Amino acid sequence: MHKVSRLFLLFSFATTAPVFAQQSAIYTNDLREYNKAVSLYKEKQYQAAQIIFEKVKAENENKNSDVEADCAYYIANCAIRLNQANADQLMEGFVEDYPTSTKQNQAYIEVAHYYFEQGKYPQSMKWFDKVDESTLSQDDRDKYNFQKGYTFFTSGNKKEASNYFNQVVNSKEYGSQAKYYLGFMAYESDDYTKATKLFDEVSGEEKYQDKMSYFQADMNFKLGKFDKAIELGKAAMAKSNALEKSELNKIIGESYFNLKQYDKAIPYLSEYKGKKGKWSNTDFYQLGYAYYKQGDFENAIAQFNKIIDGKDSVAQNAYYHLGESYLKTDKKQQALNAFKNASEMEFDAKIQEDAYLNYAKLSYEIGNSYQSIPGVLSGFIEKYPNNPSRAEIETLLINSYITSKNYKEALVLLEKNKTSNREAYQKVTFYRGLELYTDGSYQEALSMFKKSLGERSNAKFTARATFWKAETEYVLGNFQEALLTYKQFTGSAEAKNTPENKNVNYNIGYTYFKLKEYDQAATNFQSYIAGAKDDKVRLNDAYLRLGDSQYVTAKYWPAMEAYNKAIDMKGIDADYAAYQKAMSYGFVSRNEKKIEDFNTFIANFPKSQLRDDALYELGNTYVAENKIDLAIKTYDKLIAEYKGSSYASKAILRQGLVYYNAEKGDLALTKLKKVVAEFPNTPEALEAVSTARLIYLDKGKVDEYATWVRTLDFVEVSDAELDNDAFEVAEKQYLQNNLKPAISALTSYVAKFPNGVNSLKANFYLAQSYFADGLENNAIPNYEFVIAKPRNEFTEQSLARLSQIHLKKADYAKAVPVLKRLEAEADYPQNITFAQSNLMKAFYEQKDYDDSVLYAERVLANAKTDDKVKSDAQVIIARSAIKINNEAKAKTAYAKLLTIAKGELAAEALYYDAYFKNKDGKFETSNTAVQKLAKDYSGYKYFGAKGLVVMAKNFYGLKDSFQANYILESVLKNFKDYPDVIEEAQKELDIIKGEEAKRNSSIQN
Repeated sequence: MHKVSRLFLLFSFATTAPVFAQQSAIYTNDLREYNKAVSLYKEKQYQAAQIIFEKVKAENENKNSDVEADCAYYIANCAIRLNQANADQLMEGFVEDYPTSTKQNQAYIEVAHYYFEQGKYPQSMKWFDKVDESTLSQDDRDKYNFQKGYTFFTSGNKKEASNYFNQVVNSKEYGSQAKYYLGFMAYESDDYTKATKLFDEVSGEEKYQDKMSYFQADMNFKLGKFDKAIELGKAAMAKSNALEKSELNKIIGESYFNLKQYDKAIPYLSEYKGKKGKWSNTDFYQLGYAYYKQGDFENAIAQFNKIIDGKDSVAQNAYYHLGESYLKTDKKQQALNAFKNASEMEFDAKIQEDAYLNYAKLSYEIGNSYQSIPGVLSGFIEKYPNNPSRAEIETLLINSYITSKNYKEALVLLEKNKTSNREAYQKVTFYRGLELYTDGSYQEALSMFKKSLGERSNAKFTARATFWKAETEYVLGNFQEALLTYKQFTGSAEAKNTPENKNVNYNIGYTYFKLKEYDQAATNFQSYIAGAKDDKVRLNDAYLRLGDSQYVTAKYWPAMEAYNKAIDMKGIDADYAAYQKAMSYGFVSRNEKKIEDFNTFIANFPKSQLRDDALYELGNTYVAENKIDLAIKTYDKLIAEYKGSSYASKAILRQGLVYYNAEKGDLALTKLKKVVAEFPNTPEALEAVSTARLIYLDKGKVDEYATWVRTLDFVEVSDAELDNDAFEVAEKQYLQNNLKPAISALTSYVAKFPNGVNSLKANFYLAQSYFADGLENNAIPNYEFVIAKPRNEFTEQSLARLSQIHLKKADYAKAVPVLKRLEAEADYPQNITFAQSNLMKAFYEQKDYDDSVLYAERVLANAKTDDKVKSDAQVIIARSAIKINNEAKAKTAYAKLLTIAKGELAAEALYYDAYFKNKDGKFETSNTAVQKLAKDYSGYKYFGAKGLVVMAKNFYGLKDSFQANYILESVLKNFKDYPDVIEEAQKELDIIKGEEAKRNSSIQN
């Protein structure tokens, strides 16, 4: 209810001169000075009069007590009128010194009237209280009662004021004024009937009309007489001051509002200036609602969204209609926030329910960062089971399990009641399986695909789940199970209608390949090739694997044809195809062509990982063709260019054998001893020792051989037979995959023969056995033994395994040097990619952002890197750039990441897309990115929460304070698990509230 409390004072008092009794007979011509002083007093010449009275008083002291008393009276009166500091004391002194003076009561009343006329009401009341009313005439009593009543009125003592005013309501001089003030007090006490009666009694007097018209307008408004309030308010407008006009605009505007005449209400409500320059939530609501009813939704929004921190029925109504206004202007995210706010208030149950319904529908339509969409929808059904829209919401609930992509939370709900939503359960478990597969959680993914296959409501999803179950089994190394499941997929009638069907022959081909059933593998790769269209990468790979399948089964000419197709595509692994083709020529007795192709390979692929392989094979082929000089030169080239290659020891050994076969013993011994010296403990070293023994024997230098061989710690001549026997037993267990017996036998061998002939292989086998048995820490010393030896056939795999162990423990200090060696020494491209990708992660975890970015860029430069690893690289670059405040680089990296990322990385990239758009002032498009984040990646709550903070900043940038404030409040309420997000949200909220407080200090309309 509109409430006004104002004080309008009307005062008009006639000033009367003091009345004095007739002077007694003592006044004679001798008292000329006294009479002169009295005349000056009457003429208000108080200073002059006071001086003469003081002189006369002094002359009559102890002579004429009446004159002395009268002089004291006048001296005190003059002091009061001159506002002298001791006036009170003088009057008190007069009363005390001359108690029998006839002027004593007159003194009280005169001083009281004087202070009253000066507006000094507290001083006036002090003297009024001393007056003896019984001695006053009727006129003096009326004046006394009115002035004392008014004095009580000014002090706020309405009860006493009423008592005195009521005593003069019939007074000719004071009656109208008394009725006016009695009416005003009744008005302030909301006694409008009494106030109206009293105001009506003085309405004929013009001096009251201007002021009473405001009160009467307000009273009629409060009495619900809105038409009368409008009439009186308009009449009073022209005669009112600025403050009164503001109040009258409110009365008139709100009266039109209550009469539902919203078009007429708007101009008056808009002119209201507020209480002390500020509008209340009700003020904003009424103007906003008036605009809303007129269909002016933009202006309605502008008013509604100024209601911040509203916690009452007015705020609930405002937020509900704000939501509707946003819907009318197609601002759905803003509408969702407004309806959510209204739905959380309980002042009006009907509005709360309808707001919740709109909130639920919008959540499904555009996404929701606060709650899972299925959670919102099921929450509505649970709270309002009898709502007429229940069937519609149930349909949306089922669809939301799919469209929200929040499969993890959807499963929690579906597991409780999957029997009534079997198809939804089938789809959700399938999509959750895909998520887990993408994240590398293969066992969990397999479990999901099996659950999906347990529900066969939708044949297409049954087929798709079958395919991905096979994919997961393949990744887990269960190739027989995978093959069976792939065949189940191809046997499904719906398989041809799935997106997976186009690649099934390719996948089956790989499965047969892993099972070493190469003929079947070739058949399936050929089938895939026959139907392949746009996927050039997979087609290229299919040609390679087709060639490999035929190569392994000695079908070299068909293999070469397949390799030629891969070479012609000029795609990934063209070097591999060229290498395999050259090798194939050797197997069909076309060594000249083999030599030609390897020379071409060496020229065309100078950076190929297979270049050292090619040089080695080329050298071997020259030997086979008895082109010894070319063979030696080729081996020299290999040794010079690839000192760390596993072929280096083999090439030197080959040179030694070539010289031996050519009966160049000394040259042979030089090469053989070089192998032994530079590559001890390797199979090549052992073979070199054996061949050297033959050369020494041929030369008859057995003693020289014995002397040399005793310097070799890995050759224990006396224990050689025992060494080999012990290792053979251990190796047999290892090769049969009997892990426990293998570990026992290999441990025993290594202890007995730490530098034995087979120590290198034994340590590698033991490390592999520990690793396979889950005893990874035990494997570390054995892998370290292998990598400490010169480059050998086990070095690369040992480096890879050892780095895995260190990475699993997040021991980056140990992992990094191992990974660097793996990168430098690996022959297999996959191991190089593995090393580089993990080096970038390790450096990032160690906060070495420069090296982290360096390795990420190496990963991206590798054309063979798959999308998942590329995503990791891009995010490392982006995160590193953020850490070193290089936002330009981060922006570019996140933009690239957004094109290839999936799952959580996609959510992160989308958040930063919104973040950078906000920084660029692109608030609308930034909000679009946040909405996409909420709709497509609602399962990733952390980035959803951070996205909401960006959205709040966007809305504040768009001057929508309500949205900004509400979103930040919701973040603080709903995301306490993320302290950094809470801190950021609180900081932004403090900024916004600080700015809004400044704005609200001035009039808002």
